[in-house]
Amino acid sequence: MTAHDKGNNKKETLEIKAQGHGSKRLTKEQIEDMIREAELQSESDKAVKAKIDAKNSLEHYVYQMKNTIEDKDKLADKVSDEDK
Repeated sequence: MTAHDKGNNKKETLEIKAQGHGSKRLTKEQIEDMIREAELQSESDKAVKAKIDAKNSLEHYVYQMKNTIEDKDKLADKVSDEDK
């Protein structure tokens, strides 16, 4: 790669090398360990997602019921204030 400083019209050639962690390759065992760990985490992720989905579903149902009870064309006049 070439860099050009327009201020003094100087040109230099640059070489970019990977250093540190980026320059090392993972071993086959490290990759397999990472895959196993991801698979184990996957089950936990599914359980958390199911719990969040259930909570969202319940909140949606409650919101719909609240709107139905408060709607004058539906149940608002048929349900007592105490029951609301």
